Amino acid sequence: MREQLQELLEQRVLQCVSMPRNQLHECPSIEMKKQSFANRSAEIVKAKANGRVIEKFEEKENAKVLYEVHFQYLIKQRGLFYMEEEVEKRQAEFYKGVLVKDEKMNEIKGSQGSHEAMPAIAQEEGDQERKGFKYDRLKAVQYAERWWNDYNPAYKKFEVDCTNYISQCLHQGGGPMRGYPNRSNGWWMQNDNWSFSWSVANAMRWHIPGSKLGLRGREVNSAEKLKLGDVICYDFEGDGRFDHTTIVTGHDADGMPLVNAHTYNSRMRYWAYEDSTAYTPNIKYKFLTITDDHDDI
Repeated sequence: MREQLQELLEQRVLQCVSMPRNQLHECPSIEMKKQSFANRSAEIVKAKANGRVIEKFEEKENAKVLYEVHFQYLIKQRGLFYMEEEVEKRQAEFYKGVLVKDEKMNEIKGSQGSHEAMPAIAQEEGDQERKGFKYDRLKAVQYAERWWNDYNPAYKKFEVDCTNYISQCLHQGGGPMRGYPNRSNGWWMQNDNWSFSWSVANAMRWHIPGSKLGLRGREVNSAEKLKLGDVICYDFEGDGRFDHTTIVTGHDADGMPLVNAHTYNSRMRYWAYEDSTAYTPNIKYKFLTITDDHDDI
């Protein structure tokens, strides 16, 4: 089984850089990624992949293997070269020891928590004295790069970890926690508990532009206005419930954001997620630039 999966990975790496686009056994997710790059006058010039088996289930002549693949792509966009990385979660099916099916698992799961469709409660101006908060964008990005494919034991880890990871980045950038122990108020993680805005994508989408104290921000109307350490929220179905959150960690040759994320771990990925299995034509984005007391002066 391992040998067949290894051969499949080698074929997919080759497909990234050289295979024609109409191959019978092409990988759809790679073709989506290549098309996304082509739309930006970019291309994958080198690719590398390493796989790791997570679980194996066997029943008589049938077997299922859950595994992860860490992809590294060297991207060329006109005069700029940069490295994009992602970790795919995949499932392979075997019959009598022969690989019969291999597919990428759904990229975005339901948001963490039961209040994902509810806006955060409006913040009270007088719940704490204003503190001198200055957002350190470099520290936020450094943290995002350090932990993009790992989990800081100082924080709780969630199965759906995207917004928790972004909250950690914002906190490391100087964003002050407040609101404990009210889960519907403020933004915090403390004593094995946390606010909805810390861990739920839809709650963070409402908290950042709605907050008047501590961690806060404002909406801008286009992705190119975002700076390092800013946040993008994703509503993949366009139904008003935001499912995913990323942090800006770089920019491409056109000045467009490249982002890091958890759940399906990735770094320096193009912000639009057009290569995602969760992408739909109805997708909506919110572009949030973080503001602080220095901006308010």
